[in-house]
Amino acid sequence: MSEDQKKLLETQLWNIANELRGKMDADEFRDYILGFIFYKYLSEKQHIYANKLLETEAVKQYTQITNEEDLKFIKEESVLKLGYFLRPDELFTAVATKGNADEEVEDNFILEDLQNILNNIEQSTMGTDSEEDFNQLFEDLDLNSTKLGRSPKARNELIAKVLSHLDQIDFNLEDADSDILGDAYEYLIGKFASGAGKKAGEFYTPQQVSKILAKIVTTGKNRLKSVYDPTCGSGSLLLRVAKEVKVDDFYGQELNRTTYNLARMNMILHDVHYRHFDLQQEDTLKEPQHLDQRFEAIVANPPFSAQWAGKKNPLFENDERFSQYGKLAPSSKADFAFVQHMIYQLAENGTMACVLPHGVLFRGSSEGAIRKYLIEKLNYLDAVIGLPANIFFGTGIPTCILVLSKCRVNDDNILFIDASEGYTKDGNKNRLKQKHIDKIIDTYRNRETIDKFSYLADLDEVKENDFNLNIPRYVDTFEEEEPVDLDSVSTELKQIETELEEVDNEIADYCQQLDISTPF
Repeated sequence: MSEDQKKLLETQLWNIANELRGKMDADEFRDYILGFIFYKYLSEKQHIYANKLLETEAVKQYTQITNEEDLKFIKEESVLKLGYFLRPDELFTAVATKGNADEEVEDNFILEDLQNILNNIEQSTMGTDSEEDFNQLFEDLDLNSTKLGRSPKARNELIAKVLSHLDQIDFNLEDADSDILGDAYEYLIGKFASGAGKKAGEFYTPQQVSKILAKIVTTGKNRLKSVYDPTCGSGSLLLRVAKEVKVDDFYGQELNRTTYNLARMNMILHDVHYRHFDLQQEDTLKEPQHLDQRFEAIVANPPFSAQWAGKKNPLFENDERFSQYGKLAPSSKADFAFVQHMIYQLAENGTMACVLPHGVLFRGSSEGAIRKYLIEKLNYLDAVIGLPANIFFGTGIPTCILVLSKCRVNDDNILFIDASEGYTKDGNKNRLKQKHIDKIIDTYRNRETIDKFSYLADLDEVKENDFNLNIPRYVDTFEEEEPVDLDSVSTELKQIETELEEVDNEIADYCQQLDISTPF
């Protein structure tokens, strides 16, 4: 698919989304339109797979199958292969067609049908390996919400209209090499994030930042056994890693229930098989769900300076994730708690890259002690990258990327990169262009000192700075001002004075001709 066709699909989906826009907030109508797109995706995958099963049968079209024995066989195979099952009359096109039928000719009320179908999708997975991945997946699609319309008839008309528009779009799912829909889904998530204010940070990392993190953790590799995100949001960051190299298995944890549902949909919609992702919904610091596993790559954009139980919970003092450092991250700032958690789960041959507020680089007290232990005792810190301010949704603060590895090739230095000035304006936000991303990644991989941009500091220098990682201590970006030529300035002032005197004389002459007093 060409770039123009891709943009056309994105525009079509966004226009359909705006059919609901006037009824509710961005984060609310996001759940409906993405849920309907997901239902269409599941439906088309079911249709395509069932038709393949019927290739050697007399009836080759799934929509024409009525025999219950045939349906039972297709269900068994579908649940194994796809993880779920939809009957022919539950397919997206059938529901969209009924919803847009002439109400004078036949019943076109679909709200109850649609709700039952969404429930049936979940029910079809009960007792199977995919049950956890589909459990309550559609719980945020409240088809009886008055925000969709004040009456059942109004709600039915709106949903039927949206389904009809979606039904006319070809998702091109039979093209095994195409990820058109996945890219469009990511586009929509990004559009919703741009309008969601502070809530955006809960579910979305801008693709420009995701690219950097993904390229860092895949440096020197063409395949990853596993990738993990302890605060996975919509799953976009995990999926971004898979655009760089082949990833066998995805793991993640997310606190927000609605965002967790979005992440599971995002995985399935990107054609990640249910056996190859394990996303859990819980508080990562309080109830870690993958603690017995170690991951080859870890990427994360944790909530900035979030509160956590910390010292208020004595169990954390003896928690293996934190105990060796001798200090817990402050209760008001969980940044280093997330770092400690990720280090604990990082494989010996793994790399982790996470986005954090700049305060982690220089704040003292317990954070200073943790930072010192990380560098002096563990020697895991590989690089510190400063990003421009105002590139994240919901906050304008400058951020940094910490890169850590348990088996560092260059274990006698730390690379500092100041990329804070490498951006372009995009409306009221700053944006990294591909050239900015390339410069960061090339500098990281080459580990080179570049004037005004990067510096390779040996560990003794970091120690001399008392393990303060504030980037200006290492990367000198000071620009000397041009010297002022006082003689030239004096000459220019005299010239201006002469010109002003000539103008005053000209004004006085005009006033005399008009027989009025001069203004000076």
